[in-house]
Amino acid sequence: MTILDAITPATGGRTVLDPATGEAVGRVAELGVAELDSAVAAARAAQPAWAARGDAGRVEVLGAAADAIEANAEELAVLLSREQGKPLNGPNARFELEACATWLRATLAVPLEPEVAVDDGETYAEIHHRPLGVVGAIGPWNWPMMISIWQLAPALRMGNTVVLKPSEFTPLSVLALAHVLNTVLPADVLIAVPGGREVGEALSTHPGIDKLMFTGSTVTGKAIIRASADSVKRVTVELGGNDAGIVLDDADPAAIAEGLFWGAFINTGQTCAALKRLYVPDALYDAVCEELTKVAGAMPMGVGLDEQNVLGPLQNRKQYDIVAGLVDEAKAGGGRVLIGGDPDPSAPGNFYPTTLVADLPNDNPLVAREQFGPALPIIRYSSLDEAVAWANGLDVGLGASVWTPSPERARDVALRLDAGTVWINEHGAIDPRVPFGGAKQSGYGVEFARAGLLECAQPVAIKGAAGSFAPSA
Repeated sequence: MTILDAITPATGGRTVLDPATGEAVGRVAELGVAELDSAVAAARAAQPAWAARGDAGRVEVLGAAADAIEANAEELAVLLSREQGKPLNGPNARFELEACATWLRATLAVPLEPEVAVDDGETYAEIHHRPLGVVGAIGPWNWPMMISIWQLAPALRMGNTVVLKPSEFTPLSVLALAHVLNTVLPADVLIAVPGGREVGEALSTHPGIDKLMFTGSTVTGKAIIRASADSVKRVTVELGGNDAGIVLDDADPAAIAEGLFWGAFINTGQTCAALKRLYVPDALYDAVCEELTKVAGAMPMGVGLDEQNVLGPLQNRKQYDIVAGLVDEAKAGGGRVLIGGDPDPSAPGNFYPTTLVADLPNDNPLVAREQFGPALPIIRYSSLDEAVAWANGLDVGLGASVWTPSPERARDVALRLDAGTVWINEHGAIDPRVPFGGAKQSGYGVEFARAGLLECAQPVAIKGAAGSFAPSA
């Protein structure tokens, strides 16, 4: 029996289509609030025993779960490619499955000893961390498996159980991942509940959920924050971005072109922390445009199961229409299309060609709004102060990047940018050892590393006179 067979309902369900071909991938059960209630109750009942295993016991089980992902990686990657659209090769489906196992293991490797806050001979205080209870996780459709791991790995490591709601666009991928994990995890420690908006809304307000983790749009994130207020749930939200990259005037256009391309077009541009606005100085503008166009023209786009392709379709038609509309506005606003911008409306699938648009003003919609697809605006600047002001001029700040061979200039410009992460000579290169979170309306709370783990726990301070209680070993 395949993994897809194992997660397919015996009867009924909704058919999920391949965004590259329009063919059926499989069927998914459409569950409702009653099934969510049952899942939350089961996860709450399972949580005390999971917490009682202790950190070492949980790490052992989760390590075996990482092994299970690796053992099933190719089957999971094929399903992911068919449902999400991303190709098997390049920084895409196989890359995502490798990241799932890598991230899980990195989460398990973080030291979690209690922190000594005060030890001055008169007062002694330690900070411990205990589980919150049940964590509700709501994931996106762009990196459905990897971001599910980002949510469930720290929650489970800290002794919580998890109720996971997949995106309606990519439920099969997440259900398949949960199925593989649940071949190792104890019963009801991780429960995936596929369903529509009403399930997500009910998860946000559910009295049995102690913390919410959400990755997705700012609009939906705000709704989740409001819904969580009555029960004062802990919330971590990683929301939309419109990441800026600034090329400095000492950069080598040919040397940085491929890094710029993948910073923008990883997962065909469908990444929250992708490069979405590129600012280039007058002196290098034409050369950067030329070198980027060369790279873009050499990257094959097509059906993900074709081993040669490294770019795929937009995952859904709604997102296709957003990208197409923004490119049309860029053309109408005087933008010069360097490559792409000419989709074939009669072709199957949600394919929008790799598109670079030059000579746009900073207030054009393709610059000012997040496109979340394979279209990059390239904006000319005359002074570095102007570029920094433009980069900081939006109400989002997930990531940013600076491109220069000068370490000193890189640091100085990075510290002027309003973003949760600033990369140097790369973009979107997230690392499980480095905390990740947004500035401004790109969210709050952090993921990854020790800081991300502690977001999934309740800190407990133990304080007394020196010698009044035994310090932790």
